[in-house]
Amino acid sequence: MVWTFIKTTLLIGFLTGILFVIAYLLGLSPLLALGFAAFMNLIVYWFSDKFVLRMGGAHLITEQEAPRVYSALRKLTAETGNPMPKVALVNSPIPNAFATGRSPNNATVAVHTSLLNIVNDEELEAVLAHELTHVRNWDTLTTTIVATVAGAITYLAQWGWLFGGAFGYSGGSGGRDRQQGNIIGLLLMMILAPLAAMLVQLAVSRTREYSADEGGAKLSRNPMALASALEKIDAYAKQRPARTNANPALSTMYIINPFRGSFIGQLFSTHPSTEKRIARLEHIAETMGTGRYYPR
Repeated sequence: MVWTFIKTTLLIGFLTGILFVIAYLLGLSPLLALGFAAFMNLIVYWFSDKFVLRMGGAHLITEQEAPRVYSALRKLTAETGNPMPKVALVNSPIPNAFATGRSPNNATVAVHTSLLNIVNDEELEAVLAHELTHVRNWDTLTTTIVATVAGAITYLAQWGWLFGGAFGYSGGSGGRDRQQGNIIGLLLMMILAPLAAMLVQLAVSRTREYSADEGGAKLSRNPMALASALEKIDAYAKQRPARTNANPALSTMYIINPFRGSFIGQLFSTHPSTEKRIARLEHIAETMGTGRYYPR
């Protein structure tokens, strides 16, 4: 957990460094870009639960509609001392789950109907423990901070192209060569800076998934139940294409990203590979002394 915090902080620091370097090169104010991005992301963050639930096709439900989910969450929140989150259901043939909300006091956990059909009670509890760990770790806030800085980088890169004169185009001897060089430099910055920001965002996302796996395994006291659930969800995602109420915009929030396939898709993955996650959970199970096996 400590290493996860350090790694996330370093990645956010790296993003901030990119932001200020670009601003310095362009002669622009990084605070202006950061403030604009922060304002936009603050609105999204404050209303994130409503946005995400609508995008994911989820609707709030009562305990009578999903007694297994409520029972597991009540047990887990009693362990953590956090408030009981709201529960939402997504009518989808794609097994998955996600959590949203700006804080542990304003959280919603959503599950897909097909997930309830393929996991047993212990696997379901482990999946919900993973999602509750995201909530307890304030991952929505972390994601918002990263998105704010990455958004500012993108805005600066775009402004740099629009106001390229900040690089000091001038006439005189070698003026044409200098202008051509500046244009190339602007093009490279416009492409590479947002790309670097996106790669850091993805790295933060993968780091948070590992952390949620570890926290969920310890909260449920059953790492192999989570490993088994991940294996089932991943196998199902490989068998049929992602569709019906699976929104690509929420790919970082799902417990397993259903939008994968190509090598490029793996390179820009929002999640670590399922194989690596299961291997880490097996190691956690060994350290906890819980080597229990669940049928696939």
